[in-house]
Amino acid sequence: MKTKILTGSIIATYVLLNTPAFAEEVTLDPIVVSADFREQNLSQVSNSVSIIGEKEIYDKSSQSFVETIASVPNVNFSSGASKAKYIQIRGIGERSQFVTPINPSVGIMVDGIDFSQSTLGVTLFDVKQIEVLRGPQGTTFGANGMAGVINVEGNEPTNDANGHLEATVGNYNTKAVGFTINAPIVEDKLLSRFSLYKNTSDGYMKNSYLGREDTNNIDELTAKAKFRWFASENHTLDLNLMHVNVNNGYDAWTLDNTRDSHSDQPGKDTQETDAFSLKSTYQVNSKAHLISSLSYSKSDMEYSYDEDWSYVGEFDPDWEYSSFDQYLRDREQVDIDVRMVSDEDGRIFNGTTDWTVGAYYKDYSEEMTRNYTYLYGIPFISNYDTKNKAVYGQLDTHFTDKLTMIAGLRLEQWDVTYNDSENVNTNTDELLSGGKLGLNYQADVNRLYYVTLSKGYKPGGVNSDYRLTPEAREYQTENLWNLDAGVNSSHFNNTVKSRLNLFYGKRKDQQVKSSKRNIREDKSVEWIDYLANAAEGTYYGLESQIDYYPQDALHLYASLGLLKAKFDEYDNPDPSALDVTGRTPANSPEYQYNIGFDYFFLEAWTFKTNVEGKGSYYFSNRHNEKADSYALFNSSLEYTNGSFTASVWVRNITDEEYYVRGFGDFGNNPSKFYETELYAQLGVPRTFGVTVAYDF
Repeated sequence: MKTKILTGSIIATYVLLNTPAFAEEVTLDPIVVSADFREQNLSQVSNSVSIIGEKEIYDKSSQSFVETIASVPNVNFSSGASKAKYIQIRGIGERSQFVTPINPSVGIMVDGIDFSQSTLGVTLFDVKQIEVLRGPQGTTFGANGMAGVINVEGNEPTNDANGHLEATVGNYNTKAVGFTINAPIVEDKLLSRFSLYKNTSDGYMKNSYLGREDTNNIDELTAKAKFRWFASENHTLDLNLMHVNVNNGYDAWTLDNTRDSHSDQPGKDTQETDAFSLKSTYQVNSKAHLISSLSYSKSDMEYSYDEDWSYVGEFDPDWEYSSFDQYLRDREQVDIDVRMVSDEDGRIFNGTTDWTVGAYYKDYSEEMTRNYTYLYGIPFISNYDTKNKAVYGQLDTHFTDKLTMIAGLRLEQWDVTYNDSENVNTNTDELLSGGKLGLNYQADVNRLYYVTLSKGYKPGGVNSDYRLTPEAREYQTENLWNLDAGVNSSHFNNTVKSRLNLFYGKRKDQQVKSSKRNIREDKSVEWIDYLANAAEGTYYGLESQIDYYPQDALHLYASLGLLKAKFDEYDNPDPSALDVTGRTPANSPEYQYNIGFDYFFLEAWTFKTNVEGKGSYYFSNRHNEKADSYALFNSSLEYTNGSFTASVWVRNITDEEYYVRGFGDFGNNPSKFYETELYAQLGVPRTFGVTVAYDF
């Protein structure tokens, strides 16, 4: 009941603050969004966008990347290791990966490098801002942007010679240290920036059988180098180099849903990535500039786990059931993008229309090796290769000073080659299309109204398990039509800034992850996972954000996401599977909120506190087990004296127990004769620590 009252209060407040009568003639916020073809102030973006700025990122130094963006309206995640790495936007997104290669629903870009398949390697040190774009981004990002795109921007090199040192200690043996050096090599000509960050923690599990507290640990290293070369007055080159080494443990599951593991073979969740991006910005003339981008990444990954979650002889000295599963993946990707973007002098159609035209190419390969107890020493090996070729364009037509129409289109050729050690060979190709059509109305300097119809797509693919029927080995492309309508506004002499977005979406040939359960001779359970175009679905809801500055020292904020999604039709290829027609898809909570304030006092101290909450949601489309609703309270106290900053922080103050992943349609406990029951992974408990930083 309290949650409903809270939700209603936020909506009522938002409606009140958006009343035009309160608007004043002032300038809106200076935050710049760069994920689209043209950089725009946040107040001018005709899309559902949330920004997490550098100050907020610093305050979340104790959190992972995925947990940080989960505070954004209608962004959720699922775990299944020591750190969560699967993201859903408006209920759309992957929740896990085992044998089958996947095509991401949520695009993730880090300094021009595609991390959509490598989320574990995204860290937050020396990051300027995170842009979360909800809804299809079919024109700009194509196949990876059906649900939305997350753009992570690091700090750029500047002409100022400076540096930053930062260290964190916390409970669960948490230790982190990082430094940044900004060093101009030739002033106004060649600039550079270097950063190194190391973060470790024992994790939140205890393995009483092995007598260890670090079997679900976190151990990550990130090194970055950035160079900016002003080759001439009209030509700039940006080079980003990145090395990421994540060596996390995986021991997160127990038969009694506690933090006390009895596993005798803890697994791993690791990723080593080397990557670079090169961007050229060339001012051709006063009418247009040419942007050319090249990026490359190579990632070696391991995901492994103790399948039985126990040790041999735990339940019966004569019972020797023990199973270990390991997935080794080598991924390599090249992206090339070339686009011509008009400037003011280059507008066409009597100077009314800005234009963008471009071409894109991607070459992605993935080699997977599975080592599994029940493969009896013979590994399963698969190779999955995709090649994308796309052309795209966008017109921004200014009918008047206030009314603008945006029309974008992308055509993408998708070619797939798959083969594996079971002599399965598949080749597919198809032509995909996406785009958008929108209207913006700038009523005055403080109010922008917009409506946008967009189309996104997620390519089809191949199911790897050889035991599937030939008809089930492939699945087709999913298409999403989405309508957004919203208003960005400012009130009371710019002391209140607000964004409100309403949306409706229709999913066609919806890709749904399902599985077949197989009982082995020893009564243990195995799963045959597969993807199928099993559903048609709809969703609708809203995203709202309010920032209120009643005085210079006080900042109050609130955000709310509401989502109502359902399967209109659900036709699972497995006739024994649960019929979820009319039900909400997995990982689609009906509400999410984040409410808090920052207070600056005594000229040196800042107190910050907030509460993040979300409603219950289904863990899977295979069963009806749900995660309960929960709320997490967080606080920090920060002291600043010149170049020195110290922050004491606490997250999940009340030590709320909540679940971040769950299985509800199989049994794994031999003492209960493999009775079907809920197995769930607990989220992060109460954590606390101290972060100190020094700028020089």
